This record gives sequence, C-alpha cells and structure tokens, in this order.
Amino acid sequence: MEGSNFVDYVKIFCRSGKGGAGASSFRREKYIPLGGPDGGDGGRGGHIILRGNKQLWTLLHLKYKRHMHAEDGQNGAKQLSSGKEGNDIIIEVPLGTVAKDAETGKRECEILEDGQEFILVRGGRGGQGNNHYKSATNQAPDKSQPGEPRVESWKILELKVLADVGLVGFPNAGKSTLLASISAAKPEIADYPFTTLVPNLGIVPYHNFQSFIMADIPGIIEGAHKGKGLGTRFLRHIERNSVLLFLIPADCNDIGKEYKILLKELKLYNPELLNKERFLGISKADLLDEELKVMIRKELPKKMDVHFFSSITQEGIPELKDKIWKMLN
Repeated sequence: MEGSNFVDYVKIFCRSGKGGAGASSFRREKYIPLGGPDGGDGGRGGHIILRGNKQLWTLLHLKYKRHMHAEDGQNGAKQLSSGKEGNDIIIEVPLGTVAKDAETGKRECEILEDGQEFILVRGGRGGQGNNHYKSATNQAPDKSQPGEPRVESWKILELKVLADVGLVGFPNAGKSTLLASISAAKPEIADYPFTTLVPNLGIVPYHNFQSFIMADIPGIIEGAHKGKGLGTRFLRHIERNSVLLFLIPADCNDIGKEYKILLKELKLYNPELLNKERFLGISKADLLDEELKVMIRKELPKKMDVHFFSSITQEGIPELKDKIWKMLN
C-alpha cells in the first residue's frame, strides 16, 4: 500500500502560531512629557485550517509533508500599533476527509463541500497592550498581556471515497474485473486474495452521454469490523456510496451464507449502512445454465434482489447498468 498513489490515511503534526505579546509603552512627544498609555495589542498566531477541494481525490500530497507549522503573531508596539497576525496554514483535502485527534480518537470534522473550511488547530490569541488597562484611578498602567502559547497536536486524516455505486464482496469476488469491463479504469487483477488494497474509481458510461461513478472497494473478510484484514480501513469507503452492489461469484460454495456475513460486517461497523439501496450481483454467470440459476434463486430469500452477469462474456451487463441507473435516479 505504501507504493500506491492512492493515499487515504495520513497522520500529521500540527503546530499553531503563538500570539504576540501586548506592548507596554507611553506616549512621549515634544510638549507632551506625560502622555497616556499607547501600547498596541499583539497579533494572533496562525491557525491550521482544513479546506475542501473537489479537484483532489487522494491525500497523496500530504504523504511526505506531515509537519505543519503556522507562523507566530508579532508583538504589539507603541502608538497603539497592533502586531501582525501570523500566517495561517491551509491544508487542502478531498471531499469526504475526516479529521480525528490522534491521541483520543475523537472525530473533529468531516469536509463535505468544496471550499468548506475548518480550523483544525487554533492559533494563540494576541495579548492586550497597556492601553486597555487605563482607568480613572490608574491613568498610567504598565500592565500588558503576553500572547497565548502555540498549540501542538497530532491529527489523523482519513478519506472516504465518494462514488455512486460501491462494490462490496469478499476478496477475489470479481469486483476489479467488473470495473475494468464496464469503465476505463485499469485496476490490478490477479487470482490471489487482496489484489486490491486501495479503492479504484471508474466512470461508467450510460445512454445519452450520461455516466455514473463506480468504486471497487477492497475485499472484506469475516471480522472486518474489528479491523481484521485492514477491515476498518476498507469499510469506511462504503459509507459515502449511494448504492451498494454486493458481489458473490457463481462458483461460491454458499452464496446465501457469504451474503449474510457481508451484511453482518457492515451492520457491526455502522448500522446505517444497511439503510442504503443495495442488491446482490452474482458474477461468473457464464459458468451457469438456466437450471442452475433457478436453483440458486430458490436457495436465496424470495424478496432478495438478485442479478446474474458475466464480466468476461458481458452477459447481463447492459441490464446491470440499467438497474443501477434506475436505483440512482
């Protein structure tokens, strides 16, 4: 996974800027030997800010730049001159990025819109100058505030892939083969488990120059909701898909059992995933005759929405695209 251009998880160190100190000074001009306090305020320290960018699809640009240091605010000066604010650090991220505190695991924000901003680490406030402390009983205060200190924290950024259709299944179910056969995507395809370690996206053309986006989600195994087989890293990508296409190959020993395991893993990870539109696709249908298809249907619950197809022979592919399009619209 380290060598991939698709990066969906980074841990970054964020350090905001400290606030500048307020000044303690007095007005001293010719013929005004005892002028009042004129100390300016210190400038705010720079924030660390996340900003959504719809042009980005991965966190690759953060893979080798994991230390973010914002600028400190400048100190206040005489003549009520405020210090300059420290420059903010803007971190642009793809839509669907979730930020968490690395130490507590607390979820802090999710970036869902282009241009949406969130202050990940707030810069220190600048201190007040002595001009703020004058009063009728204290006309020459020498008190001023120091600026607030900088804040340091490790943050985790996780990306949830956005697609119209998510392919859900065990390793070697034929998800990558399907995506390659109906889109221009070229995922790695091999006959061993976990060939796909990161999601692959493909644009599937439809009638009248229309299209939809399909995501090949890495294979899920039993116990994935506990992190087994990098399960939680894979499962989160399912959360932002409109329709879920469960894929089970025709040569599977027990299609019904595999389907129940997949549903169980999704439910244990996030019960809301079961509220999404979903149906079952049985791949490698070229291995089956009509009699076998009827037998398989009988073994599955009557209300289950099942579609047979073959990515190799294209059997059932046009109907599959029609079905997905109707569900999306």
